[in-house]
Amino acid sequence: MFRYQILIEYVGTNFRGWQVQKKGKTIQGLLQEKISKLLKEKIILLGSGRTDTGVHAIEQSAHFDCKNQIKNLNRFLISINHFINKNGVTVLKIKKRNKNFHARFSARMRIYKYIIINRLGRPVLENNRGWHIMKKLDLVAMKKGAKKLIGTKDFSTFRASSCRAKSPIKTIKLIKITSFENKVEIEFRSQSFLQQQVRSMVGCLKYLGEKKWSIKKFDNVMKSKKRILCAPPAPPEGLYLARVIY
Repeated sequence: MFRYQILIEYVGTNFRGWQVQKKGKTIQGLLQEKISKLLKEKIILLGSGRTDTGVHAIEQSAHFDCKNQIKNLNRFLISINHFINKNGVTVLKIKKRNKNFHARFSARMRIYKYIIINRLGRPVLENNRGWHIMKKLDLVAMKKGAKKLIGTKDFSTFRASSCRAKSPIKTIKLIKITSFENKVEIEFRSQSFLQQQVRSMVGCLKYLGEKKWSIKKFDNVMKSKKRILCAPPAPPEGLYLARVIY
């Protein structure tokens, strides 16, 4: 058997997330079907992690095993993209890997980015590519809140009720908030995240930015470990899986 890693870019708007579901179109399902047809054997594609319905990827990582070696990787890329590009998915790169590589378990760092479009006018060119917020956000307050989230903590407040992770304790390595003109970008780095953790943190940072919460209230909500006190999670259209580092 031969193992290959692929890097994938996709628009998540018309998918029910990454992972195969009983009903609805998924990125994993589409890629498994098309790669299986191309290689003329059934393959199982394993991703670095799930992305929810509507979430995008700049560079998702996945791997699969196949019986026959792929001799021309460039031809494979051109062929697979011919079948998937119309769905808003493209394979950026394919690499041969050894058996020790695993797209999920070998990952040392996952980088997510959240995009906020902070202006009065509704975006049309970037429709479904960011969270449109009309009220001017206080980035200084948001940055103070972001500092509180960095480190090893119990993130139960930001955890979806359906999350299957064994522990709510995660280590956030970095949160960086930058802005250019009317766009705010929040970058999150951790080895792994809880389900809806990033979107829930963004929702709470937005409350800070809108002055709905003080920094003390934000801190108390975070330390409460109570999901019910969390601000509404940010919508999926602003979230991007940016990169997986091995």
